[in-house]
Amino acid sequence: MKHWNFDPLQIAVIVLVAALYWRRARTLAGRGRPVPRVRLAAFAAGLLTLYLALESPIDTIGEERLFSVHMLQHLLLGDVAALLLVLGLDGRLLRPLLRVGIVHRLRVLAHPLVALPLWAVNFVVWHLPVLFDAALRNDAIHALQHSLFVALGMLMWSALVEPLPGPAWFRAPWKIPYVLGMWLVMLVLSQVFIWSSHVYYAPYTHDVTLWGLTHLADQKAGGGVTLVESAFTMLPALV
Repeated sequence: MKHWNFDPLQIAVIVLVAALYWRRARTLAGRGRPVPRVRLAAFAAGLLTLYLALESPIDTIGEERLFSVHMLQHLLLGDVAALLLVLGLDGRLLRPLLRVGIVHRLRVLAHPLVALPLWAVNFVVWHLPVLFDAALRNDAIHALQHSLFVALGMLMWSALVEPLPGPAWFRAPWKIPYVLGMWLVMLVLSQVFIWSSHVYYAPYTHDVTLWGLTHLADQKAGGGVTLVESAFTMLPALV
């Protein structure tokens, strides 16, 4: 149960992204335009967070034993790792990627009026019991779920942090309600779990040894994890 995955495909993707980032950073440094160390550190921390969320016992415990740990994994992917990766990017690093026609056209997805609703709907819909259970039973659906958490989380944070210039009107007076909207989504979802009176997710109802937690207590703990994590990420962003 408590084992590391060492999934070769997931590790290969993380290593490939790290290699491409490092190569671009070395190119910029050779041109006398080095990437600030804080950006390098943020991107590295983001990749490390992805690795821990996907390969460490967080993944196996979350899938096989505890819903609360599974929620922690989702938050690490779609919130913490996504934010750190975005903090590690800027226009110079992204320029080769933006030269790809379809990527350039998809920049509209980082518009604040698009990114926030996309992220919110995606995060909430995946926690509907029918889709949550399907992801646990099917590896392809699970991979899609995790990929969307990271991608749409990065779009959501990109609209706020602006590694690329955003709309001229989207400044502090509008960024405050944007962050409050992010926090409201997490608040509502956390309360659904905290105040739940029955277990929502079938895969967790068949395991009778939840480390001293009842199934319902574990689900409520998942709500608590969501509430605390959102406070630690979104309140500082608001300030």
